Amino acid sequence: MAPFPVTVIVLAAQRTGVVNPLAARAGVSHKCLVPICERPLIAHVMETLTTLPDVAEIRVVLEPEGQADVDEVLAGFRSRGTPITLVDSNPNIVESVLAATKGEDGPFVVTTADNVLLTHEGFEQIRDAMRSADAVIGVTTRDRVWAVHEQGQRNFYEFRDDGYANCNIYGLANRKGLNAAEIFREGGQFQANPGRLLRAVGLLNVLMMRFGLVTFPRGLEKVGKRFSARLVPVTFADGALAIDVDNERTYAICEWVLGQRLGMDIPKPEIDPDSK
Repeated sequence: MAPFPVTVIVLAAQRTGVVNPLAARAGVSHKCLVPICERPLIAHVMETLTTLPDVAEIRVVLEPEGQADVDEVLAGFRSRGTPITLVDSNPNIVESVLAATKGEDGPFVVTTADNVLLTHEGFEQIRDAMRSADAVIGVTTRDRVWAVHEQGQRNFYEFRDDGYANCNIYGLANRKGLNAAEIFREGGQFQANPGRLLRAVGLLNVLMMRFGLVTFPRGLEKVGKRFSARLVPVTFADGALAIDVDNERTYAICEWVLGQRLGMDIPKPEIDPDSK
């Protein structure tokens, strides 16, 4: 298969005016600097990205006041040959992504600095799907998440075929794909804020999803038509890809899974189902 170079955008900024509890606990300025398995969160993401072929550049997006601390971590990866640059973030997630594109049309892969369980295989599945789509979203199913840990995710998007979890990795192949990123202009989190979903994809699509009238691939196809773009899902077999470091619960699970991969003796965490 012919090479398909991509630029990777890593979203590392914090929400404006919000002190992240994990960062406060660790005594660091940003969540992406919180240590897990002896390295900052963003270092595990960069370890994966800088050991992939055909990555033209990695652009890390965060607010200017946090860049000096994060740049110290990034310095250790620049010797590997992939250009790594910092981009000023915007309070709006879509504007941050657009700033990181620097006016280019793509292709881009977008992920987050807390996506510590990202794998080469998962990344390549996204890249391969971008060859024939305008935009790609990585997801996995409820059973696959729960096969990793029964508390790995608690909220799922319910469709006719299954419950799905977002894996925080996206492919934007071209300008149409970038236009489709408008879905996330209000910040996503659609499970917690149905009004955002309504404004993003339209009433008819919301009703069809809500009442289980469409499968997830068909629902994504219909949403794509709203933006004149071909949107396709990549459904990962590895349920761990849906678990990133959001809070104390997912931190403990990610630490356990990542520790297993790294050969560390970290016991499986016992999570109270009623905890946050």
